[in-house]
Amino acid sequence: MNDSSEGTQVMSFHTTAKALLSTLPCLLFLYVNLVMLYALLKTPLLLESSRYVLFCHLLFTESLQLFLSMLLYIFAVTMVTMINYVCMIIVMLASITLKMSPLNLAVMSLERYIAICFPLRHADIATTRRTGIAIAVMWTVGSFDSFTQLFLFVSLENTSIPMQRFCYRNNVFRLQIYSTLNKAFTIVYFVLVSTIIIYTYIAIMITVKSASSHVRNVSKAHKTVLLHLIQLCLCLTSSLFSTISSSDQSNIDPAMVVHVQYALFVGLIIFPKCLSPLIYGLRDNTFRYVFKNYFTFGCSTTIKPFPKG
Repeated sequence: MNDSSEGTQVMSFHTTAKALLSTLPCLLFLYVNLVMLYALLKTPLLLESSRYVLFCHLLFTESLQLFLSMLLYIFAVTMVTMINYVCMIIVMLASITLKMSPLNLAVMSLERYIAICFPLRHADIATTRRTGIAIAVMWTVGSFDSFTQLFLFVSLENTSIPMQRFCYRNNVFRLQIYSTLNKAFTIVYFVLVSTIIIYTYIAIMITVKSASSHVRNVSKAHKTVLLHLIQLCLCLTSSLFSTISSSDQSNIDPAMVVHVQYALFVGLIIFPKCLSPLIYGLRDNTFRYVFKNYFTFGCSTTIKPFPKG
């Protein structure tokens, strides 16, 4: 009895330690992201540019996805069971926000492509109104597969039955058709986004070689799209989380499943989601001064004027 009690206490300690090690970085980067988001919203001059509107949307979706991922991991660690449709809503939101990142990067790359390759038409094409329409289209495209699975779930399964295991995608969407649809849509998303980013990268690179007057701006845009390509790889690693962990776990000990989920969660969800907005935000000279001012509660240096274009 004593050995069993000690073993349970050790397992409980390890679980608590893992939960803390996972949630503390999440909370830290959530705070940084929220400060960035607040800085953007409190600087209306920045939001007159479609580039910063898209970055604001990226911060929002990345923060929401990170919060939902942390919530799902806490549910898994504590073995919380709930009604199917409650878990389904949380999983659907996490899935939609996960797809927002690559779609947002694609639109940001298109905005840079227009700014460099069609500079005279950029102000007319990349308006804030059209940027809002682009964001609405992103949410529509990103949620299409989730609502398709929701329709199938309501049609094929009983949503009122409590889950027997913790809230996890494969525990609520158990049929093979869900996994097939998820993989198919994920492939389509990343092929589409990769094509857009690679095309804009090549187009801007060609413009770099032929540029004469605004070489510095063109070269910076070229590096920005290259950064988007790197961020796309980070988004891909996050998407691999559900793919790698989608194997049949029905015959695996639940405690072992949690350990596997922990390793995948830290490696494929936390770090990519934390680094992506931070790298992009602090790389921008104008926004870096705005962020420093709010992050240090106004003790930073004077904010530089916002460059036009």
